[in-house]
Amino acid sequence: MQKKFYLLSVALVLAIVVIVMTGCPSGKTGSTVSGDAASKVYVAPGQHDELYGFISGGFSGQVSVIGIPSGRLFRVIPVFSQDAEKGWGYSEETKPMLMTSHGFIPWDDAHHPELSETEGMADGRWLFINGNNTPRVARIDLTTFRTSEIIELPNSGGNHSSPFATENTEYVVAGTRFSVPYPNSDVSIEDYKAKFKGAISFIKIDKTTGAMDLAFQIMMPGFDYDLARSGKMKSGNWMFFSMYNTEQANTLLEVNASQNDKDFIAAINWKKAEEYIAQGKFKEVSGEYYHNTYNEGTHTATSEVKNKVKCLIPEECPGLVYYMPTPKSPHGCDVNPTGEYIVGGGKLAQVVTVFSFDKMLKAIDEKKFEKTIDGIPVLDYKSVVHGEVEKIGLGPLHTEFDDNGNGYTSMFVSSEIVKWNVKDLKVLDRVPTYYSIGHLLVPGGNTRHPYGKYVIALNKITKDRYLPTGPELTQSAQLFDITGDKMKLLSDFPTIGEPHYAQAIAADKIKDKSKQFYKLEDNKHPYKCLTEAEARVERKGNTVHVWLTAIRSHFMPDNIEGVKIGDEVYFHVTNLEQDWDVPHGFAIQGAANSELLIMPGETQTLKWVPKKVGIYPMYCTDFCSALHQEMQGYVRVSPASSAVKISWNKPTN
Repeated sequence: MQKKFYLLSVALVLAIVVIVMTGCPSGKTGSTVSGDAASKVYVAPGQHDELYGFISGGFSGQVSVIGIPSGRLFRVIPVFSQDAEKGWGYSEETKPMLMTSHGFIPWDDAHHPELSETEGMADGRWLFINGNNTPRVARIDLTTFRTSEIIELPNSGGNHSSPFATENTEYVVAGTRFSVPYPNSDVSIEDYKAKFKGAISFIKIDKTTGAMDLAFQIMMPGFDYDLARSGKMKSGNWMFFSMYNTEQANTLLEVNASQNDKDFIAAINWKKAEEYIAQGKFKEVSGEYYHNTYNEGTHTATSEVKNKVKCLIPEECPGLVYYMPTPKSPHGCDVNPTGEYIVGGGKLAQVVTVFSFDKMLKAIDEKKFEKTIDGIPVLDYKSVVHGEVEKIGLGPLHTEFDDNGNGYTSMFVSSEIVKWNVKDLKVLDRVPTYYSIGHLLVPGGNTRHPYGKYVIALNKITKDRYLPTGPELTQSAQLFDITGDKMKLLSDFPTIGEPHYAQAIAADKIKDKSKQFYKLEDNKHPYKCLTEAEARVERKGNTVHVWLTAIRSHFMPDNIEGVKIGDEVYFHVTNLEQDWDVPHGFAIQGAANSELLIMPGETQTLKWVPKKVGIYPMYCTDFCSALHQEMQGYVRVSPASSAVKISWNKPTN
């Protein structure tokens, strides 16, 4: 049996190799692009795109912001990884955002952006994103396009099925990719089946502020939890999770986690979970985790360490969780706009399975169970399935929907998008992608009312699509028109690596709410300096604090003496500008971190520890005016035994 599945895996790999090596024949790409494609993606100078697109940065740990349909890159939002361009994770104010129970972790693997929702529609308030490696969830404020909050997830090992939101953003959820001992402890890996569990976390979201709180976890069997999606309308009280490795293998999963003909989609009634929590039917388990928040008033992040979490055990909570058998190794777990159909894409199956929510409720009511696993009923497959989309392609992964009753599924192995009707399960169209598509995006395709104009393929491999750049080539996205019966390729464009999932929203949901600057009178930073007259330098033992202002086109002070070897110098830089898009940068020679990038009205701090005697230039790094080059100064560093006193130049008026 193992040999059979090993051969299947080899066959799939060979299929991928053939597709990649064959590529797109040089000089023949034009035939796949419609003649009016350029006009459909062209955004004239000075004009705006229809949509904001948010693409996960994968192993970069960041999120990119693009315009749709142009594909133009507007911004990279630093989240879990340090970013020298913006000083994220380098300034003293932002360092706490990257603190975890493992210490300061300046990197992660970000996969699935998720827009906040109201009544099942993206509302443009917040964007959530998961950290897969060190399990974390972040919240980005879409008025500032800045990460406002990061919460760590205890008792988890790989936060992949995350952070998918309920219809009114009551919760975002996070399922562990790697099951671990619960709570995590020193046990033999050979005890996997007996002692490893899969934690699914429900993070409560404050409806006004967006503030996150780890409300509870559900202790599931020790499987690998892959993706998730909230129900809609009739199914809005449920959350659905795909999972693989129901064999509970702990080695060579390529073969050993592909033995069962079916894995599962878990249906979790989160309203029922709330009832059990209110009734006190939970266990409080240990698990250290950090909760980091950025305060827009003080422009400073702080960390809170927590040590306990409420845990629900399905065996003790009847009606909380049910399993629906799903063809082999499902990846996607998607819900159509009506909330009636749940779609599972089995990577090793040649069908896409569609479940009926109504049938699921009926099967639960009639107790049509195949068996139970750790107290979780497994529903009879034939009782819950709406049908299977046959001959859909090779390697189905992820499905999104338009507003006309159609699904669009990515096919990793056969490198294509397949369009099919959700009710009658008939394949309607297919188009090639270049190459090896992972996720795809229909703007609003996870909501009650999809935008329904485009589908975007997020491709892993490009080969001959772009100019070569050494051993590694760019990842890419491809934009297709779906307004007609047939999908039409309009354009492709590079992305930051590695793109996994993306979401998009109409521009007018965000653009008019964008913050332009911070009011100086609202600045509550403890080291703010609101006028040049307040600029100063103070020594406290071996610590030197510099209250420094920046305005076009000079610093105050811009000449400082009395710093000595062994000092820790903190430059607290306040940008005095009160105009849109006038940030200032600050850098000093020999700094062991990065520049600062300070928004108008904001205060940020750079720590500098000089190692050598001498004169050190400092300057503005962000072009701000015609006299940008003149925005500079000097710091004199003397020996530790020097008698040179702290001094600085004062304003002349």
